[in-house]
Amino acid sequence: MKIRPVRRGLSVRAREYGQGVTGQKNDRVEDVALLILQWLGEQGVDAMIRVDAERQAEGKPAWTFAASGGPLEWGMRADGRDARECMSRAVVKLRELGVQVPAGNADAGDRHRA
Repeated sequence: MKIRPVRRGLSVRAREYGQGVTGQKNDRVEDVALLILQWLGEQGVDAMIRVDAERQAEGKPAWTFAASGGPLEWGMRADGRDARECMSRAVVKLRELGVQVPAGNADAGDRHRA
């Protein structure tokens, strides 16, 4: 699989979680997450996404995105019930903190603010 550059055509829809992270019917959250992580790394941001099996067993949001460094004055965290929700919340929070994650033709909403 060829990974396209993040700067061209990455479209993250935080407002419409049900339509997927990119708004495409066949988008794959793992592809989008990797592109976002790669782009953040290029901006000097340390970032990761993880799942916590214990939190999942307790019925709590088990997916966590964390980032720090680069243009972020402080570290940040976003949690979600699944990887897609977690990344949607993370993109919204990153934009609120001034990190202009490429959006293509979508704009961020506030449905998944943590």
